[in-house]
Amino acid sequence: MMSETKLPSRYEIRPLQIEHLDWTKALFAHSFIFGSPIWRNLYPLHRTARFYDLYKASDYMIRYQISSGLSLGIFDTEHEYRNPESAASGGRLYFDFNDVAVDEHDLLQQMDTPLVSIACAFDAFYAMDNRRLAPVTGRLPASASFHEALAQREQQKSWLPTTPGQVLQRMGTATRADAEGGGFMKAIAYHMMRSAAEKGFWRIQIQCFHDAVTAVWTNPPVPFKGCIAGEVDTYSLDEMDEDGTRRFPFRAVRQRLTKVYVTLR
Repeated sequence: MMSETKLPSRYEIRPLQIEHLDWTKALFAHSFIFGSPIWRNLYPLHRTARFYDLYKASDYMIRYQISSGLSLGIFDTEHEYRNPESAASGGRLYFDFNDVAVDEHDLLQQMDTPLVSIACAFDAFYAMDNRRLAPVTGRLPASASFHEALAQREQQKSWLPTTPGQVLQRMGTATRADAEGGGFMKAIAYHMMRSAAEKGFWRIQIQCFHDAVTAVWTNPPVPFKGCIAGEVDTYSLDEMDEDGTRRFPFRAVRQRLTKVYVTLR
């Protein structure tokens, strides 16, 4: 078990609401495109345009999880707004989707909201529509190969729920780039484990594409137990061309991908 992280009192963990949809999409897209060791290396070009595209494409995925009532956010109650319009509305985004000259720092400054970190989730009994998730995969094409490879290597197959309230599915972890290293990801993860257990869930499932995320979810607080059900090394992941040629298309990055189960009871 990892040590607990106690956040300063200025930060509050609470359920994400639909009014936080755009903020959550922005944080998700920014973290994935610019912060992820996978996506920033596999897709180093045209990142700002890809960020805009992922922000728009993630609407269904993020909206679905917020609407479940099971997604959490960490909010800075002492956030200092950069613009008076943001203060008046409690937070605002200032993206110009036609401006691809701005960089990741500029975009982060345009995210003038108190939302610091997110952990999106939904009840696995109510599965998402994969057809409506396709726009997200389209912006991160390798993700389809990664998910398929993890499914093939899973040592114990996903525990399929038979009724609502059994399995919590996690999909989307992100922290503001200027707040990384503050323990937010671990704090919100542990909070979600306890909250899910209080709601009667038996298990949480999550696919981890970052070493720090794997470390947190495989080392939950007592009495919960975390285990790796399957894993993939992107460097050794191969694909076969139509002519039978073996390729290693993901060697621009070496990352351990894991499927993690956390047993709550």
